[in-house]
Amino acid sequence: MDRETTLVLINEIGIVPLFYHADIEIAKEVINASYRGGARAFEFTNRGENAYPVFVELLAYVKESLPGLSLGIGTIYDVETAHKFITAGTDFIVTPCLNPAVGQACVAANIPWIPGVSTLTEIYNAQQAGAEVVKLFPGEVVGSAFVRAIRGPMPKVKIMVTGGVQPTVESISEWFGAGAYAVGLGSNLFPKDVIAEGNFGWIEQKVAESIALVKAFRQGN
Repeated sequence: MDRETTLVLINEIGIVPLFYHADIEIAKEVINASYRGGARAFEFTNRGENAYPVFVELLAYVKESLPGLSLGIGTIYDVETAHKFITAGTDFIVTPCLNPAVGQACVAANIPWIPGVSTLTEIYNAQQAGAEVVKLFPGEVVGSAFVRAIRGPMPKVKIMVTGGVQPTVESISEWFGAGAYAVGLGSNLFPKDVIAEGNFGWIEQKVAESIALVKAFRQGN
């Protein structure tokens, strides 16, 4: 998927599910449920030994079976790993910290790079290194007041908040009211007990509800 389309999808839908599982069949079920719920950008996190082979198979499945879904890889720290997933065909890369070398690799590949930041200086440096969207992490520590405050000196900054976001009216209103571009949701969309039970219908419903909350907030503001 081209870079601009991915960025538009992240913003328009507002919710980016993030998930990792070593079992490809479970990963497929989760991404299917998220897709049925309305998600159109999905971050598979690089948090296990099987992350690469599972991602490669998942990417092939998405291209064949889930049209219009942008699939990216998260938790990328170094440029070597970034190149590995870029070669595999990732649509975007999310990093937990600011590594300009990863940004350069993404710019060269013409895919979005969403680096983790938590200060004004990091946001500026990320933008200078090629980031069009930054990931505020951890959201629960930095707080929504930070997002609101930095929009004074940086009115055009695009922030995806990850960490501390709840799929509730209160939380969605808080973050998008502060000016979030999008939010990332992980464990709140994919509780371990729900995954263990194979209750993928619950995931579909929770994703749909979360996206509906974003839409309702935007329509009312």
